[in-house]
Amino acid sequence: MTQTSVAAPGSRIICALDVPTTDEAAALVERIGDAVGFYKIGLQLFAVGGMDLARHLKAQGRQVFLDWKLHDIGATVEKATANLAGAGCDLLTVHARPQVMAAARRGAAGSTLKVLGVTVLTSLTAEDLAADDHSLSPGDLVELRVRQALDAGIDGVVSSPHEAARVRDLAIAAGRPDFLIVTPGVRPVGAALDDQARAATPAKALQAGATHLVIGRPITAAADPRAAALAIANEIAPI
Repeated sequence: MTQTSVAAPGSRIICALDVPTTDEAAALVERIGDAVGFYKIGLQLFAVGGMDLARHLKAQGRQVFLDWKLHDIGATVEKATANLAGAGCDLLTVHARPQVMAAARRGAAGSTLKVLGVTVLTSLTAEDLAADDHSLSPGDLVELRVRQALDAGIDGVVSSPHEAARVRDLAIAAGRPDFLIVTPGVRPVGAALDDQARAATPAKALQAGATHLVIGRPITAAADPRAAALAIANEIAPI
């Protein structure tokens, strides 16, 4: 799942199933099919059968990204990660805190589950971080957390497209060319930014160093979601 090993443009797309019910999510998957590489199940579906949906998608041969941003004491994160690994899911997010990431790595050991550390949410600006008593800029905070993720030995991070190039440089310098860089805040040309403060087009995100793109509403809210996904795949095919 690195830039050099991706087989098809669509396999770099993670479709965010950010809809109210698992029935709606399952219907979207039926419509989109194999036009994307992964399906993301986030907190919106967590309390309404998110794991049942994940198992259903895995039984269909889909790749599943659990965007649950685990954050708790190490022992709890380790056990939760081990349970999720046992369910056969493919990607899991945790907060990019050293203890949390190290615990998740232990929980995923021996499985195919890949752990991603969430650095700075793409909806946050420098002003938002300052209001939360952070002295670092978004870019500097991402860099700190990427270094900590590399030290923890996890598989990659989630960061905005604006920081992807720096993340790639850090990963290469650390001898981790396989390090995953998953970028939300991706909007095709002409699409609304919605709640994303640090966004970019799919092409620009990949050119900056992203390995995978999280895309939700531009696909799921389209009149023809599969056609929308294929159009994005065609847009990034030359990259």
